[in-house]
Amino acid sequence: MDHAILRQIHEKLEAQKALYLVLLDPDSFTPDKNGDLAALAAQGGADIILIGGSLSMGGEIGETVRRVKEASALPVVIFPGDLGFVVPEADAVLFLSLVSGRNPQLLIGEHVKAAPIMRKMGLEAIPTAYMLVEGGATTSVEFMSGTRALPRNKPDIAMAHALAAQYLGMQIAFMDAGSGAESHVPTEMVQAVAGYVDIPVMVGGGIRTPEAAAKLVEAGARLVVTGDVVERSRDLELVSELAAAIHG
Repeated sequence: MDHAILRQIHEKLEAQKALYLVLLDPDSFTPDKNGDLAALAAQGGADIILIGGSLSMGGEIGETVRRVKEASALPVVIFPGDLGFVVPEADAVLFLSLVSGRNPQLLIGEHVKAAPIMRKMGLEAIPTAYMLVEGGATTSVEFMSGTRALPRNKPDIAMAHALAAQYLGMQIAFMDAGSGAESHVPTEMVQAVAGYVDIPVMVGGGIRTPEAAAKLVEAGARLVVTGDVVERSRDLELVSELAAAIHG
């Protein structure tokens, strides 16, 4: 299977400090509204659109992806909360393994069900270590996954999880404080993990300002995800400032 999107990510990371990913939730807005947000993100300088969330509550995921692709030329990658998010219209899927938890369903169970479907659809899989980090509040993904987040004051635990994921062959280490987190992943933790592994570090959750995004990039984040801040503000200037801060 071709790894076009992962190859694009690595090629872009050779040219700039980090990539900016905007997460859109198909359950929060109609496909047309998400299309408008994707156009805004593209105009503001985002690199990739993520589609997904912790719950699949009947959102029109396939139609959302189609509308997003009509509205922008950016790659569209699924950030799956469950198998229901996997649709053939997307360019790739973050093949997430929740390595910070010990729920076997989210370590391998969902993957066994998804893999043959993705193969049939011809969807690119991007093996990604998903690591929940305490963000000051119980998030949807923490509650729905039945797992505990990594303690934010224990970077050594995050380092060990990320390195184990690298040794298992995963291509990205994604540290996420969760949607609506009060605080983003600590810069000290990002710096520790980024200096310990050879794979790119992705960070999301609770990132609301260009200043916060820039500090995370300086700490070693190579992919930065925002969601709520774009959905709420719909502010082109803010998106542009976030993109500039992330690209360095």
